[in-house]
Amino acid sequence: MSHSPMDRLLAVMAALRDPETGCPWDLAQDWRSIVPHTLEEAYELADAIEHGSDDEALRSELGDVLFQVVFYARLAEEEGRFDFQQVAAGVADKLVRRHPHVFGGAAERDAASQSGSWEAIKAVERNQRARRQGRAPGLLDDVPLALPALSRSAKLQKRAARVGFDWPEATPVLAKIREEAGELEEAMAAADDAAMAEEYGDLLFAMANLGRHLGVDPEQALRDANAKFERRFQGIEAELEGRDQPLEGAGFETLEAAYQRAKARDKNGG
Repeated sequence: MSHSPMDRLLAVMAALRDPETGCPWDLAQDWRSIVPHTLEEAYELADAIEHGSDDEALRSELGDVLFQVVFYARLAEEEGRFDFQQVAAGVADKLVRRHPHVFGGAAERDAASQSGSWEAIKAVERNQRARRQGRAPGLLDDVPLALPALSRSAKLQKRAARVGFDWPEATPVLAKIREEAGELEEAMAAADDAAMAEEYGDLLFAMANLGRHLGVDPEQALRDANAKFERRFQGIEAELEGRDQPLEGAGFETLEAAYQRAKARDKNGG
């Protein structure tokens, strides 16, 4: 009897974790040890998307992410907690519940209304989860600690904004950024390492808030800035290589002048 690709993947996972004949590495893993691999696979998928990878590469990266889910589900099944089928059923139920405009009788069709409905449903789910855990619900519950720090900053601030803890527009956030930059300068002048780290964090937090007000995702903006710097620095390398001049020892002024020329070429599409 033929099996679906999903059934085959689950069988492969079970074989890898077989106590007698499984893979020693897979058998040695637990919930916590897999987390770094999960994050790495997610970033590799994001990288493939950002670089416009071909379909084969995207399929491969998506498969790697799917395998992480299968691995966690296998660990849970071995512990008698739940299995992959329950994971799949749970997410399907959740998607149906959170999309009443598709699967229920709700009439809203515009994105803004749907977003509001989605957040209201998620708030109910958070409250129910807190009650099951025997604690009072909190507005900032379930903002994942493992998120990249800039993304988590934006999410925390967005959540707080729902109850009015927010500036009404972007201009006051710019003033806050200038205030934080001034406090960082004071810490630098005092050569206070702990204060510098704290004030630098406050400045980044304020920058994330500005991005939220501008409708700019801070994580994506920084990724784009990283890619831009990488591209332009490669221009420096190419220019100096063309002159048989090594990077080491070229000096800041030479490198900066080459960077500005690479920047100009980049802006002009050259």
